[in-house]
Amino acid sequence: MPIAPEVLAALPQAIGRPYYAEWSNDGGTTWTRCHLVAGSAQVTADRTAETRYSAQAEVLGVPEGRQGVNSITTSVRLWQGVQLPRRDPIWFPAGRYSVTHTSETPRGVSVELDGLEDDLRDPFPVPRTVGPGPARTLVPALVAESLPGVPVAWRAGVDPDTQVPQVVAADTRWAVLSAGSDSTGASTGIAAALAGEIWADARGVITVGPVPTLQDPVVWEIARGVGGALVQPQPETTRDGLANVWAVSGDGGDGSAAVGPAFAWDDDPTSITYAGPDPVNDPGAPQRLGLYGVRVRTQRYSSSLITSFGQAAQVARAKLADSLGVQASLSLTAVCNPALECGDVVAVEVKAGVWERHIIDSLSFTLGAASMSCKTRTTSRRL
Repeated sequence: MPIAPEVLAALPQAIGRPYYAEWSNDGGTTWTRCHLVAGSAQVTADRTAETRYSAQAEVLGVPEGRQGVNSITTSVRLWQGVQLPRRDPIWFPAGRYSVTHTSETPRGVSVELDGLEDDLRDPFPVPRTVGPGPARTLVPALVAESLPGVPVAWRAGVDPDTQVPQVVAADTRWAVLSAGSDSTGASTGIAAALAGEIWADARGVITVGPVPTLQDPVVWEIARGVGGALVQPQPETTRDGLANVWAVSGDGGDGSAAVGPAFAWDDDPTSITYAGPDPVNDPGAPQRLGLYGVRVRTQRYSSSLITSFGQAAQVARAKLADSLGVQASLSLTAVCNPALECGDVVAVEVKAGVWERHIIDSLSFTLGAASMSCKTRTTSRRL
């Protein structure tokens, strides 16, 4: 999220971390400000979860029931600020939520909060057809059916004018919007077919954007030592979810010719996940060339919404970028940066003088606290 460079640099010297909440029972047309019990608001943002933002908090001075906080109509927005010397607080959104559970406490009302994606998971009353039409038209229409008045934003890197063929929607709106599948197992997700992903951001805006890659601009440098933001890095590695070859195809299931498959693989010989010069057409090359450390791990993906080979190739590249980075990850505690979002790229000083680019996969913080915990990933370590 936008943050002035001087504020970013001064985060370790912040003298205060103010916060507050707002609630609404009319879909966000009007908001009523309320207080939170100190230390009660725990926020988690996780790019790998279907609901990106979730939280729990204890609100003060708010009634329960139809005219107050309830688990049917109430929306909650959380805000956190940074107080720097001789300046007014600078405020950042910390999620817009639907209340899913309430309980009375001696001090107020405890609420459990889920991001707006949760409201898009209600099943269709009856199966229906969606499309054909441009994604720019279909996505806002589906969102508005469950979340009237909530805007949709398109980030650079996805084409909202991509034509989406007709698809039978028998499950939920979220399955059509994100990455659902039909009875044959083919994906019906609009965002996935655009080589992107969809989520509700910290402002509560339904956002469609590209899959993040390590080539994206670095938004924050997290340094070690005195004056740095990094407190404690904990590197770890795993091969869970690793794929270095992707085969992506399109099949509408209507008798028309199938598209693809299009292939994408790790073709960097210096990468530990190198898949060889051509694992599709020349799978014996590693043996012939003496590349005995090559290991090929293949994933297939099919979508009824992929209608051209170019689109299949774009999706294959996005899938590859998203699956190569799971092998080397980093858990760290850092000074709380309220502008940080899942999917942002940061530069981390993992050892003295050794910097690595990492993608933020998840982060968690308590409103009012000076620190935050992050889980990141990077491409597999280079040889």
